[in-house]
This record gives sequence, C-alpha cells and structure tokens, in this order.
Amino acid sequence: MIDIATRLLIDELGQFIEDTTSITANDVVIENIANWENDPNNNLTDKIVATLVNVEEESTMKNRRPTQVNLNGGIDYVSPPIHLNLYLLFSAVPDGVAQAYEIALKRISQVICFFQAKRMFTVKNSPFSTISTASSLSDLEKNEIRLQVELYTMTFEQINHLWGSLGGKQVPSVMYKIRLVEVKHRIAQEAPVIEEIQNNINTTKS
Repeated sequence: MIDIATRLLIDELGQFIEDTTSITANDVVIENIANWENDPNNNLTDKIVATLVNVEEESTMKNRRPTQVNLNGGIDYVSPPIHLNLYLLFSAVPDGVAQAYEIALKRISQVICFFQAKRMFTVKNSPFSTISTASSLSDLEKNEIRLQVELYTMTFEQINHLWGSLGGKQVPSVMYKIRLVEVKHRIAQEAPVIEEIQNNINTTKS
C-alpha cells in the first residue's frame, strides 16, 4: 500500500507540474535523493524527487475491535489493519545551468501550490493516476484509498540531521506528511456465535 499511495500522489503531482513548468510529468520521480551526487548518469538532475524518509503508525487508530461479522452471519477474528503516516521529502535538484537554484526554488513552490490546492486524494478524484486503471487492485481496494496530505515543518536541527543521514548536499526541498495509509492482510479465523450461556457451578450446603 505504501507504493500505491506514493504512486497516486506522484502521478497527480507530475501532471500538475507538466501543466505549469517547463519539465514533464516523467521528471517527477520516486527515488532516494541520497543517490543524486553519486549518480554517474545524472538521472536525478533537473528533476523533482520524492523520497520516503519515515513511516510511523497512527496511534489514534490502534484501538479497534478484532472481530467482525462475515457474510454467513458468523464472527471472524481478524487482526486490525495498521494505519500508517508516510513522510515524503520532495527535492528539486538543480542542473548546474544559469539560475538553476532559482529554478529549483520555483519548482518547490509549485509542489507547495499543488498540495495547498488539493489535500485529499482518492482514486476517484485522481484521474491522472495509473492506480485508477491498475488491474492488480480490486474496486473495493481502490475505493478504500484515502490520503490526507499536510505540510510538515522541520526545525533547523531536524533538517541538518536529515540531510546528514542522506549523505548529500542540501537542495531545495519540502516535507509532507501523508496521513492514514492503511495496510492490512486478511487472515481470518471463524468462530461460532455465542447463542447460549450455561452455568454449571454446583453449590453445596455446609
């Protein structure tokens, strides 16, 4: 589900970038920005790069009942799904030409404009995403995709630590938190419905 959620966002962002800048939708890529400086083919240069830098569980969604009624009227014991928050770093890599850094700043501004105008993503409201036509997902799974995007502001210390861990020079970037990516794998064990309670406690007189 993490890859599906990321692809949904990138496809929509890519189309917006193509309509508003000089680069195409193919120049918005999912890749580890740490590979930029060591890339001999410059595959990430002059691109907007989306990098997953953290995954956390949404603690407010943990307390869910482990039972549900199945189609036969019985009770299934099912492990509750995990709801994740994804932290995506969007970086604009300069290409070394004149005013390259200024161009990179403009592209980051376009990323911010896009997510400011559209904060909730579903398959239905994302017509440019390849997820909408993916045969590997059922209609039910597609309908369950619901992503909320919000700007995540880091402190100077966090920024320094992040780019230090990425091992590269800092480039214009912005971080977003993607809320409630659901991950579940259905392994259910059917149990009979409790219809009668028997009391077999014997009492004796002293």
